[in-house]
Amino acid sequence: MANSVISLSHLVLVTPARKMTGLFRSFGIVLLLGSAPALAAPPDVSLVPLPRPDRSGVEQVPEQAPEQAPDTARVIVEVIEDVVVAQDADAVAISVLPALPELPVPAEAPEAPPIADIAALASAAIAAAGVDPVVPETGVPESVVPETVAPVAAEAPRPASALAILTSPRPLRRGEVPAEVAAIPEGPVAEAVAEAVAEVAVIPSPTTNPEFRAWITAFQTRARQAGINQATLDQAFDGVELDARVLERDRNQAEFSRALWDYLDSAVSADRIANGRSQMANYRETLDLIEERYRVEAEVVVAVWGLESAYGATRGSTDVIAAMASLAYDGRRSEFFEEQLLAALQILQSGDTRPRTMTGSWAGAMGHTQFMPTSYLQYAQDFTGDGRRDIWGDDPVDALASTAHYLAEHGWTYGQPWGLEVRLPDGFDYRLAGEQERIGATFWNGQGVRLINGDPVPDHGPASILLPAGSQGVALVVYNNFRVIERYNPADAYVIAIGHLSDRLQGGSAFQAGWPRGDRALSFDERQELQRRLQAAGHYAERIDGIIGPNTIAAVRQFQAQVGVTPDGYASLAVLLRLRQG
Repeated sequence: MANSVISLSHLVLVTPARKMTGLFRSFGIVLLLGSAPALAAPPDVSLVPLPRPDRSGVEQVPEQAPEQAPDTARVIVEVIEDVVVAQDADAVAISVLPALPELPVPAEAPEAPPIADIAALASAAIAAAGVDPVVPETGVPESVVPETVAPVAAEAPRPASALAILTSPRPLRRGEVPAEVAAIPEGPVAEAVAEAVAEVAVIPSPTTNPEFRAWITAFQTRARQAGINQATLDQAFDGVELDARVLERDRNQAEFSRALWDYLDSAVSADRIANGRSQMANYRETLDLIEERYRVEAEVVVAVWGLESAYGATRGSTDVIAAMASLAYDGRRSEFFEEQLLAALQILQSGDTRPRTMTGSWAGAMGHTQFMPTSYLQYAQDFTGDGRRDIWGDDPVDALASTAHYLAEHGWTYGQPWGLEVRLPDGFDYRLAGEQERIGATFWNGQGVRLINGDPVPDHGPASILLPAGSQGVALVVYNNFRVIERYNPADAYVIAIGHLSDRLQGGSAFQAGWPRGDRALSFDERQELQRRLQAAGHYAERIDGIIGPNTIAAVRQFQAQVGVTPDGYASLAVLLRLRQG
């Protein structure tokens, strides 16, 4: 945590990155608040002039956008899915701490101690806590401390406030705290106070479903054995209920049967391109730094951002702890989701976020670039240097750096294209097409393959010819970076969309060849039927799963060659109809 400053009228208490823990920290805070006589009636002028809120009301603080933030009013949110769940807006109200009661004054009460005495009390408290003082000028953000500190001009006396507080320019929702403590202003001080209160005051509310409650109890035993402490478990499962909506979506996932060209029309639309270029301009300096550190091109990182959350507009609002617990309890994929739940608890225990602000999709993907909890633990980055790997907040920087790090760790080659559109010669041997064939540029040029503009295929290492819509659609030469993007999402349609969007963000042109738009995509049942019929014909020996992958494409190509049609491996309705003929 960054250095913190607490302003209590004349008292300025500075704490470094180390934090007091447990009951001692909470007791220390209460002691400081309750023992200094000056707090009951602070002077009109404090050492650092700060806003003094009216303790009888609530001060509304408008949320400020991060530096170079986009004009969201201009951003046209376009998502590929039909249903988008809106997120709750961050709360923006800050309540003032209740006034401290006046201490009884003896008949011959001495005058309030001078400033030096209060400072001495603070020094004694710091020494007792074993904390080294830090000079505030070097550790306080400019957004918190005014740039200049000048004496306050003479004015009419104002009512004494119980506590001089910092006014946060960007308040965050703090979650549930005891009734006697109102909302705390944002900043390092508020977080320290909130955490101290949470350690001693959180009493978890049990779930109302007895079977789910029993499962949580058993899971918590396993979690403790894995190193999760009880305080984290109590806070994470406080009020968590079985999420029936998540279970329903898992059991009835909408079938994805859009044709590739229809998908690309949405994924690489004019609006998404324009919004992406705007975001690249807004974050140009930061993106350059990310590219320099991780050696992943900025346009690729922004393309992932644009496709995963429409540049942060649809990050997901589902409580990840509740969703992962519900899916793990349900049993259909319990091992996978229990692993994700345990990873989510590790994230909470590390202090990167809090339980109710850890939100995402119903399946657990989180933040601007939709990291699963296990991927977060391995690859998330604190690029802003604030001590937290925050992929959930409005600032996307940590998420963008995390995505670049993920791609780099999976083998991204800087300067290598993901793929290029090519033109195949007449008489091309379509048996050479497919990701399983990885051959150098010299071979492909010798076969007569050329870029769409007529230039030779450049040498960027072993490459494959990909025909996502058969001989009647776009042809691509793809390199190793294509396979790296597959580690983010293995669907060819997704990888092509990421690659093509990144090209368009840099001013590249749309695909030049056409698509067989008269075709329709096969349904899931039809894809399974296709595999069964190919299996019966002796061309396919893999599992019947309805997924058109390299093995199915190879089987289609064999069947096409057998019946005398172009063996391009395109799993079309025409191929299924021919198989039905026997």
